[in-house]
Amino acid sequence: MVPLKRRRVTAVQAENRDTHVCKFSDVAIFILERKMGASRKAFLTRLGRSKGFLIAESCSPSITHVVSEGNTGDEVQAWLSNHTEGKALTDSIHLLDINWLTESMAEGRPVAIQDRHRLKTSPKLSASTSTITVKSYACQRRTPLKHHNAFLTEALEILAESAEFSENEGRSVAFRRSASVLKALPYAVRRMDDLKNLPCLGEHSQRVIKEILEDGSSGEVESTRQSEQYQAMKALTGVFGVGVRSADRWFREGLRSPLDLIRTGQKLNHAQQAGVQYYNDLNRPVTKKEALAISHIVEKAVNAVLPGAIITLTGGFRRGKEVGHDVDFLITHLEEGAEEGLMPKLVNWLEEQGLLLYQKTTRNSYLESKDGPARPPHNMDRFERCFSIFRLEQTTEGSGAFLEAASNDTGTMEGVNGRTEQQPGPTWRAVRVDLVVSPYSQFAFATLGWTGSKLFERELRRWAGQEKGMSLNSHMLYDSKQQRYLRANSEEEIFAHLGLEYIPPCDRNA
Repeated sequence: MVPLKRRRVTAVQAENRDTHVCKFSDVAIFILERKMGASRKAFLTRLGRSKGFLIAESCSPSITHVVSEGNTGDEVQAWLSNHTEGKALTDSIHLLDINWLTESMAEGRPVAIQDRHRLKTSPKLSASTSTITVKSYACQRRTPLKHHNAFLTEALEILAESAEFSENEGRSVAFRRSASVLKALPYAVRRMDDLKNLPCLGEHSQRVIKEILEDGSSGEVESTRQSEQYQAMKALTGVFGVGVRSADRWFREGLRSPLDLIRTGQKLNHAQQAGVQYYNDLNRPVTKKEALAISHIVEKAVNAVLPGAIITLTGGFRRGKEVGHDVDFLITHLEEGAEEGLMPKLVNWLEEQGLLLYQKTTRNSYLESKDGPARPPHNMDRFERCFSIFRLEQTTEGSGAFLEAASNDTGTMEGVNGRTEQQPGPTWRAVRVDLVVSPYSQFAFATLGWTGSKLFERELRRWAGQEKGMSLNSHMLYDSKQQRYLRANSEEEIFAHLGLEYIPPCDRNA
């Protein structure tokens, strides 16, 4: 029989009412299911209530504590914004790691909140995020290494990489431009309204972002990440010397990993043989410490064959990265022409010291035309360069031989074409190193081009062509309107020629 008169209870208390007694009614807890799963949330809810805690089924304005597992503070706030219409986003709410709840249940009471319990969030902006103007070209924006939207940009970059594997360059660039915009934002995106008036965000990218903000992940991104084709293409293109077309052909033939290349007796060129042999090492991140160690080796080698040469560490390490996939060096000399013939001497010195496991050298083929630059056959510059694999001595344990199944007890491996090759051991590892020689008159352009990032450089060239009527590459800047080359002794001068604010390397991580 239903009583005629009910005792009034709050919505949160009604949700919590069962056989358990609520001991701490001033602490209303909501457990976020995102990344945790329904079964674990249900278990923690039952356990918490059995110990007298007020655990709500839904997030309402009465909630005082939100606990989650494996989420950042920004991700939790984004979820709350999309599921509570902003009502729960008050300063009084505590965003906490699940450890606070488990410790509280162990103590039998809510424990004092310490800094280690709190989820870190990005600083709130004093002005509306909609008033922030983001410029269209990545070369107009400052893009730091660490930003506020990694959980979104990582997803977009997976789709960009997948598009590259399908040789759909347009789609790949579109995803990367969207990710680049998010990297430049001074705030974390928590709702779709935060994307209003932002450039380069296509409908596809916005659909992915919306799904992640609302559900915590994107079905398209996760299915792409787990697909056999994506994983196989990533593994095969991870072989030094293997491009997308070769990897795609192998995939269609049923190959899925570098080990398959050996087992099926694929005919590989010299670079690919080295790529398979040192696969583990070359796919292990190179640390900044290792890059600096290689810098000392390169400086010693260059100074031995060309005293007074200038050596610059470029690529991601110049942009401030702590790890990378290879190490790039640009070499020049103040005396124009002194650098000619440097590379063969440098390679010979390194080989005599036993430091090169593989090398391929190309000659400088750049010629400056009086009629202006012709359209290059590809995006690569024409400097004298050496693509190499260094043998780097180290005191810590290395990665070991590639694929234990293909190695023997003596540290050698039966390579493709029946050759037995030496393997990385506990005292050394293989590292990719690119050595590039530039005349001093082109050194500023070469430094800019070899610093990256790849998208930043693409956007610089696009800006030069579409906005300024100029042609830019790693050798020169040509003004088509004035029909003359614009000289520069520094990166700052190149930015000035282009009418752009100078952006330092640490902010070119587009």
